[in-house]
Formats: sequence, structure tokens, C-alpha cells
Amino acid sequence: MNTKESNLYLICPGFHDQGLTDSFIRNISHHSINLDNLLIFPTDQYPPYSGFHLVQYLREKCHKKTQKLIIIAFSAGVVAAVTAAWQWQLQGTTIKGLIAFDGWGVPLGGNFPIYRVSHDQFTHESSIILGTGSMNFYADPAVEHLDLWRSPHLVQGWMTETTSSNQTMLSKMSLIDFLMTIITNISS
Repeated sequence: MNTKESNLYLICPGFHDQGLTDSFIRNISHHSINLDNLLIFPTDQYPPYSGFHLVQYLREKCHKKTQKLIIIAFSAGVVAAVTAAWQWQLQGTTIKGLIAFDGWGVPLGGNFPIYRVSHDQFTHESSIILGTGSMNFYADPAVEHLDLWRSPHLVQGWMTETTSSNQTMLSKMSLIDFLMTIITNISS
């Protein structure tokens, strides 16, 4: 019996038209980021920020505790995502990573990898005090909040990486390259 399960990707949209999330998925898939096993939290049925509803949704859709969860959340969806990640992990599921797009003002913490993606440097720098991972990204030049989600393939910026000696290293790259790096690292 094979107990190893594939990764489950969970997309947690914010308050916006579903077409933006469709565009996000289409654009990252077009750039060889493969999200084979994908769930999209239906924000047309539940509030995007509701961790309670997201946990209920996961209980309905994900029955295998051996499956490992990778969460990609945007804006208000980051609130639900971090809440559900904590609860879902307490129930025995492995959280391989949380990629938080523009979760400005949302405290992020947990004993799983966390990555912040911000639409500008101000959002990035003002969010650091609320928790962050060792690798993050901010757009430079700045982009509109919704464009970060709609068109990640068009976003350029900086990956920040905190070393073990607490120094921050910057690498210029596209958001797609950052996502490919993160998803490749946490998917294996």
C-alpha cells in the first residue's frame, strides 16, 4: 500500500471577480508551474477571510491526512489561509508552505514555511513586523494590488532572502521565477 500522497494546492482568493483567479492560474500554469492537484476556495459561496468556512471546505474536499498542503492566498484570502493552516496542521496534515499575496496587515506565523509577496516595497517593509518567512518578494516597480494576482507573469521585483546570520540578500527576478523557485522547493 502506497501511503505517499501528492501535494494538494489550495488557492484562497480575495474579494474580486473570479476571472482574476482564473487568470492567475492560467498564467502560472503557462509558465510551467504545475498545480496538478488543485482546490480553489469558492469565495462566491463563503467570505474569503473566513478560516472557519475554509476548514469546513477542506474537510469536505480533502479526506486523506497523508496529503501535503501548499496554500497560495491573496489579500483577504490570506486571513482564511493562515487560520486554516494552523487548524489543519493541528489535525495532523502537513502544511508544506503558505504563499501570501498582499496579505497586508495580516499576522503570519506558524511552524510551516511562509512566503510574503507584496505589490510594492512599502507593503513589504510594513508587513515584516507581522511575520514573514526567510524568502519573500516585492514588486519593483510597484504594481496595482489586483494586478499582482491577475498578471504575475508581468511583475518584476526583488526576492529577499534572510540568511542564517540574519542578513538580507536581494535578488532581482520576476514574480513567476520567484514562484517557480518556491513551489519547486516546497513541492519536493
